[in-house]
Amino acid sequence: MPINRLIAQGSFDRAEIERLQQAFEITLKALGLVDRSDPLTEMVARKIIEISGIEKDDAARLSARAIKELGLPYG
Repeated sequence: MPINRLIAQGSFDRAEIERLQQAFEITLKALGLVDRSDPLTEMVARKIIEISGIEKDDAARLSARAIKELGLPYG
C-alpha cells in the first residue's frame, strides 16, 4: 500500500498513522480506485500526507480536501 511506505519515511504517532490510513481508504473508495499499483494511488497518498499537517480534522475531511486539491472527479 503506497501510504504505508510513505508513512514509514516520516515521523507520525499512532493516532496520526491511523487517520492517514483511514483518509487514504476513504479517498480510494470515493475515487473508485482498487489497483494499489496504479500511480494515481501514490499521488493520492502523497497529497493526504502533504495536507495532513494543515488539515487536523478527521479522516473524512482530510479525504475530501485531498480530492478537492487533486481536482479529481468522484461521486
